[in-house]
Amino acid sequence: MTDVKLKPLPIGVEFFDDMIEKGYYYVDKTRLIKDLLDTGGAVNLFTRPRRFGKSLNISMLQHFFDNLMADKASIFDGLNISQTGDFYLSHQNKYPVIKIGLKDAESSHFKGALKRLTIEIANEYDRHAYLLESSKLRDREKKIFEKFLDKEMPLEDYLDSLKFLSTCLEKHYGEKVIILIDEYDVPLEKSYFEGYYPEMVQFIRGFFSSALKTNKSLHFAVLTGCLRVSKESIFTGLNNLNIVSILNDGFGEYYGFTELEVAEMLKYYGLEEKAEEMRDWYNGYLFGETTVYNPWSGIKYLYDIVHNKMKFPSSHWSNTSSNSIIKDLIKISDNTVKEEIEQLIAGQTITKPIVEDIVYADITKTMDNLWSFLFFTGYLKKISKTQIDVQNYLELAIPNKEIQYIYQRQIREWFDEKVKMTDLTTMYTAILNGDTQIFQNELTRMLKDTISYFDSKEAFYHGFLTAVMATMGDYKTQSNRESGNGRADIFLKPVSIRQPAVMIEVKVAGVAKDLAKKGDEALAQIEEKKYDDELQREGYTHVIKYGIAFYRKDCEVKLYGQ
Repeated sequence: MTDVKLKPLPIGVEFFDDMIEKGYYYVDKTRLIKDLLDTGGAVNLFTRPRRFGKSLNISMLQHFFDNLMADKASIFDGLNISQTGDFYLSHQNKYPVIKIGLKDAESSHFKGALKRLTIEIANEYDRHAYLLESSKLRDREKKIFEKFLDKEMPLEDYLDSLKFLSTCLEKHYGEKVIILIDEYDVPLEKSYFEGYYPEMVQFIRGFFSSALKTNKSLHFAVLTGCLRVSKESIFTGLNNLNIVSILNDGFGEYYGFTELEVAEMLKYYGLEEKAEEMRDWYNGYLFGETTVYNPWSGIKYLYDIVHNKMKFPSSHWSNTSSNSIIKDLIKISDNTVKEEIEQLIAGQTITKPIVEDIVYADITKTMDNLWSFLFFTGYLKKISKTQIDVQNYLELAIPNKEIQYIYQRQIREWFDEKVKMTDLTTMYTAILNGDTQIFQNELTRMLKDTISYFDSKEAFYHGFLTAVMATMGDYKTQSNRESGNGRADIFLKPVSIRQPAVMIEVKVAGVAKDLAKKGDEALAQIEEKKYDDELQREGYTHVIKYGIAFYRKDCEVKLYGQ
């Protein structure tokens, strides 16, 4: 009996023809074409979080509608769209198509971002360079076309570049044009973080207005992005805009994997026993009323366990560009917001008004805007919806363990940065002098200023202490949790063996009244297991031993011999 060769998983595949022709495992989303034609919107904006299949769907739409891709029509054979009937198939490869992606239109400065955008536009002109031979175009039009092709046009003329190309294509084919724009808001997001947002907004507003509002050669357009940017900001006067956000019921199943699709994938690869683990880590997003998995992370996880069933799940989404917004949330948060973040990480919910039309420049101006941004970008999910005085309120939660990990990681990074900028001399002096009251007071102050996640309890406090001790002068912090050795939780070793060394054992109390008892237990464990033997062998003659017990934002510091 020979092994059946399984289809490879499409890690990072964004071109539809590659997906099909190279035999990757494809989760069929082609009925999106039918629903799009049924909707009939002139300009359709799909907003979904990053890496939720937007680019692949744009490529799929291009391959279906683009008349230049008729030679690849067979890649849709056997897919869902091929079963929908003659009306829908009559649109296949019928239209001239303009397709541009804006995810690379980013730079540390405005001119650099526009240069990248003009390159993308020139590449699309190059794809239609056959128009230079068209008998339907005038010589003047061909000269303009060549200047766009050669990137020689003045910057302001690029505002009309898609409209002009649409006009040329309609003249040549006698058919109106479909425009596909992928990741339309990336230039806006990047410009916001880099400091040239006003200039980019002005350019993008004119660029979209020309292509989508005053373009008589337009049949319909599809845009994808992460946020529904305010009409007043970008889509001024665009009355034919059909926005499909994650709050809309339609099209919910086309971005991300449904429960049924994931079950089929796991069965195909013989990994049905991993269903619960995959659900806990990557499921939980609610688009309209459809629950979906993060497709990027889901595929990465499947790839890992196909090659090694014992591989632990991890956060594959942790390097997406908008992760830093969580740190922004933490930086501007007051005690109330810190408590709300703690509630979310603990698996609870919060209820917030949601602002659907967001302007990037205003994201951090109000907490409501920031919560809305986190929701629309996939860092929170909807549990329920209510309306109070025409304002929509959402009950929000963290979608899954992957996003919970991202919050915890961002909190750790923020806290590490905060510790480095805080003068902890008073605490460090108290540690070496055996002053438990000052040590305890300083630790409590730091605890109240941080954001806790108690799902891992002792691990949180262990990490908290390690970060606090990391800047202690000539002392090197060693963590038992990191080394896995049978020794005290934290060692503070001075450069000189003549200075006192410090060891700390950590305990967590279940209730506040047990703090003192747990601190004593920590000290007893140090003595019982003779944790100080290692330090004595290394030549340290003076060892200070602490047992520290924690309960939420309180602690009890015990000193051996006191």
